[in-house]
Amino acid sequence: MEKTLSLVLNPEEAYDDSVFDELVRLKISRHSTYRIKKRSIDARRRPVKVSVQVSIYDGTPPDLLHYRKDYDIVQDAPRVVIVGAGPAGLFAALRLIELGIKPIVIERGKDVRARRRDLAAINKHHIVNSESNYCFGEGGAGTYSDGKLYTRSKKRGDILRVLEILVAHGAKEDILYEAHPHIGTNKLPGIVTALRESIIEAGGEVLFDTKVTDLIIDRNEIKGVALLSGEQVHADAVILATGHSARDIFHLLKHRKVEIEAKPFALGVRIEHPQEIIDNIQYHCRGKGRGDYLPPSSYALVHQTFYEGKQRGVFSFCMCPGGFIVPAATSPGEVVVNGMSPSRRNSKYANSGIVAAVELEDVEEYLHYEELAAMHFQSVVEKKACTVAGESQVAPAQRLVDFVDGKLSAQVNPTSYQPGLHSVQMGEVLPNFIESRLRDAFKAFGRKMKGYFTNEAQIVGVESRTSSPVRIPRNKETLEHVGLRRLYPCGEGAGYAGGIVSAAMDGERCATAFAEQYFDKKLKKK
Repeated sequence: MEKTLSLVLNPEEAYDDSVFDELVRLKISRHSTYRIKKRSIDARRRPVKVSVQVSIYDGTPPDLLHYRKDYDIVQDAPRVVIVGAGPAGLFAALRLIELGIKPIVIERGKDVRARRRDLAAINKHHIVNSESNYCFGEGGAGTYSDGKLYTRSKKRGDILRVLEILVAHGAKEDILYEAHPHIGTNKLPGIVTALRESIIEAGGEVLFDTKVTDLIIDRNEIKGVALLSGEQVHADAVILATGHSARDIFHLLKHRKVEIEAKPFALGVRIEHPQEIIDNIQYHCRGKGRGDYLPPSSYALVHQTFYEGKQRGVFSFCMCPGGFIVPAATSPGEVVVNGMSPSRRNSKYANSGIVAAVELEDVEEYLHYEELAAMHFQSVVEKKACTVAGESQVAPAQRLVDFVDGKLSAQVNPTSYQPGLHSVQMGEVLPNFIESRLRDAFKAFGRKMKGYFTNEAQIVGVESRTSSPVRIPRNKETLEHVGLRRLYPCGEGAGYAGGIVSAAMDGERCATAFAEQYFDKKLKKK
């Protein structure tokens, strides 16, 4: 029988394992066992407190994981091609294996180990490999990110199942109970490798350095894909899980007259503060530091802005406490930034995307590109960022108050961004409607968070890969493409996810939808 114990603790009591164990055992019988069920920080209190829910058991607690990594061999089973080895593609592959179907995962980039050399080349030598970078390669953009594992997409899949699969492949157990779980960019490569090994051990295939250049279509039904090498891979279905930056795939779909549509997205900058400033604001610890037990603090901000009578939201995106800003370009001649954090979140900087919503009516001058209008707008801004900052991976930057005041910064602040920064007027990079909305929002954010609006912070451009600027429409019930049978648009690139967990859940849903529709297969309970 399980009972729940609710505790409100100070940080040391909550995060020091020995102190926490001693405290809990004082409150339960000596024959009972326990397991943490939920843990969250309440920064509204002064001093900060931590709420912990503990499950109490009479005797041995049940197994931690319901999920079991015991796959049947599918080497000779019906085949599904999965284009992209990000979270959507990898989790789709595992679900197909559970359903007795063989996945063939095709990834244009390299495995995580080889991929590191290309990331070093971007940071140190400003060389962008269009096939292997922070967006393309094993694990997708999520491998080199903060590894955030929380999502609002609770109605579209089983979040706990995704977390359990990650734990079964090497993630720490605390992601099962932390209110805002994350893994960290230093831990994710090993977990991604373990996911790939599970796929291969069960008879699936994972192909790296392999680029899809065409679709094999017969009578309005997809039969497989053609590769740059000239090889064709035939299959019973194709799950398209390419991520939000595979522009060549969007061009291919348009060329092959596979229905796609332009999609609103968001664009802006990444802001970087000393982490100490954010801690002081969020933990009310000015001058004292956050202490040895509280993690670096984060924030979430949103503000409604008006420009030429049109209302649009400006919001924080992918906030990385104790993190780094990284170069996320996928082609030479563009500058794109993103954020990531190691598991310890021990950088002295905090960074977050601050982005403005972009609707299709905001990019009217690009509408002649039809379905690719938003994508072309995105690309133009990225290229301008590169040009203004000097035609390398050095990023344009401006101190925060200077930006709002329209003043060129005499110098930029120290930064976590390895390729370096170049002081510019960010209005030279950002479209007028984005610049105006960001200025209004930063002043509002300064009122919400006292100390946020300071020249100790700086903005770095551009944060443009927030989501896909293209949607690949699919049937709401079957998840199949609306016009091409056996094609399953999936994950962030297709416009149906926005992070590691939501992409993973969408991959599982697409795999299940195919198996149920064409093979009448149901997932076995594990």
